Amino acid sequence: MKTISTVFLQAVVVLIGILALVILIRVPLTEGRATNLDLFSIYTDPFILYGYAASIAFFVALYKAFRLLGYIGQNKVFSPESVKALKGIKFCAIILGTLIVAAGVYIRIFHSKEDDPAGFLAICIVTTFVSIVVATATAIFEKLLQNAIDMKSENDLTI
Repeated sequence: MKTISTVFLQAVVVLIGILALVILIRVPLTEGRATNLDLFSIYTDPFILYGYAASIAFFVALYKAFRLLGYIGQNKVFSPESVKALKGIKFCAIILGTLIVAAGVYIRIFHSKEDDPAGFLAICIVTTFVSIVVATATAIFEKLLQNAIDMKSENDLTI
């Protein structure tokens, strides 16, 4: 039963990655300022390229989550590899949150006076909050897991 649930969660992680990839490919084609541009100009826009570069942290975190679920499925939860995967997810969440804040600040400072950046800034605030929550949760799980591993190794030494 445990392996079925971990395989299901791994499938969910893969579907999230596929959905994010489809959004990254499809949204620039329908974006407001890119409607009159040719295909090459759309994908060479510096802000869209920045979004692609920032998404690397997201996909690395998904990969680390997939590996963590694999460790859970193999009953290797209390292993240094699991702590390393959690640490990687935490750093990816911090990097992603920082890059989102930088994009929001850039848009806030340099936006056109005819344009209203409120929607974009609201999305930046929400996604930054989500990144902070993910980083905090993984930091707590990492610390708990590391403490459990340390306690287990101390018990193994005394026996």
